[in-house]
Amino acid sequence: MKILSKSSCIKPAVLLIAVLTSHSLLANTKVLHIGSLLAEPGKAAKSKQTLVLKDDVITHIVDGYQSPALYGDDAKLIDLKNRFVMPGLMDMHVHLQFELGPKNDSESLKMSDQLVAMRSLMYAMRTLKAGFTTVRDVGSSAQEMYAVRDAINMGWVDGPRIVAAGGVGITGGHADVSGVKPDLMELYTDSSICDGPYDCRRATRDAIKYGADLIKITSTGGVLTDRATGTGQQMEMDELKEVVLAAKRMGRKVASHAHQEDGIIAALEAGVDSIEHGSYTGKAAIKLFKKTGAYLVPTLLAGHTVLEMAENSDFMSDAIKDKARKVGKEMQGNLGRAYKAGVNIAYGTDSGVSKHGTNAYEAVLMAKAGISNMDVIKSATVNGADLLGMSDKIGTLAVGKQADIIATDGSPLDDIEQLLDVDFVMKDGKVFVNK
Repeated sequence: MKILSKSSCIKPAVLLIAVLTSHSLLANTKVLHIGSLLAEPGKAAKSKQTLVLKDDVITHIVDGYQSPALYGDDAKLIDLKNRFVMPGLMDMHVHLQFELGPKNDSESLKMSDQLVAMRSLMYAMRTLKAGFTTVRDVGSSAQEMYAVRDAINMGWVDGPRIVAAGGVGITGGHADVSGVKPDLMELYTDSSICDGPYDCRRATRDAIKYGADLIKITSTGGVLTDRATGTGQQMEMDELKEVVLAAKRMGRKVASHAHQEDGIIAALEAGVDSIEHGSYTGKAAIKLFKKTGAYLVPTLLAGHTVLEMAENSDFMSDAIKDKARKVGKEMQGNLGRAYKAGVNIAYGTDSGVSKHGTNAYEAVLMAKAGISNMDVIKSATVNGADLLGMSDKIGTLAVGKQADIIATDGSPLDDIEQLLDVDFVMKDGKVFVNK
């Protein structure tokens, strides 16, 4: 009996792998014929383009409609000749674990953390199918949201790419529990609640230790805090600076919820990367935005939603209704002035306050505030990727980048409302919507 050597056993296997790889038979190749392609928002769209991807990465973008056979016998054609195609949208401010409504209090008492995570997956899919392939969740029960994020990243479940924040807030501030009896407040108070600079440093490090992609702070009061504590500055400068320093030391960015201008200025002076809401952004804050390069994430949809609810529903307390009416009426005008002054703007909705899957209505409100359609789209693609520090992977359609792609029937450059009903959604090369 002839005994085979190790080398004679290995060589056929190595040869087979080499042959398969050389013919790209292991790759999932898709060839998209595109009628109008906005590959890089901020630059002109091109007509009659072919985009090729293998697995989840773009490999070619060429003029004209090329035959799929040029890219392999197994290449699949996707016909988007009658569509306007652009990068997947990004929402920099969502809360995937809830939707604002009259049953929030009872649901928080009845629903298990595990069930909340399951509901988050439902909301995440609604968001993805609306054309938002990447989101930044900036306020959820941390471990449940990290689990959803990680499960999506590992391909166990479908959903948008999630960048998940860990929260740091002060006692009695917007991030702290409110509206329930004292013993429940004690039970639900999180370890992320801190007081004084060194305790806030601890809370920041703690959040990063347990999985935060970024840190979310609340430099001012908030509309949905069920206390009459206003929307002005609440975190002190020494607390803000320690949070930012601790986060930066560990390679994390910081986003700050802020409504009144005093809290916006304080957070910018402390070195945050973005201001969420920025409802009362004025001249002094605009100067700091431009000096620091920080992003404004406006969330006009949240202001629109809470104002409507304050006027037309009865489940909000008087304290919340009063703040909602004031803030909701100020946001749009102040955003328009910030935009005209050249402030960096990244798209964000505060979905969870509004309904998940309606994220694109923010674009309509931004356009009404005076932002050009192209700049609205840029805020939800190029700028979002820059804020996340992920411009090398997403935000534009280019060779080597992730295949996050959406398509609409008409051009949103001409009619921004086209984004309200996307016809095609692909994330990481996988198609989720194709009407």
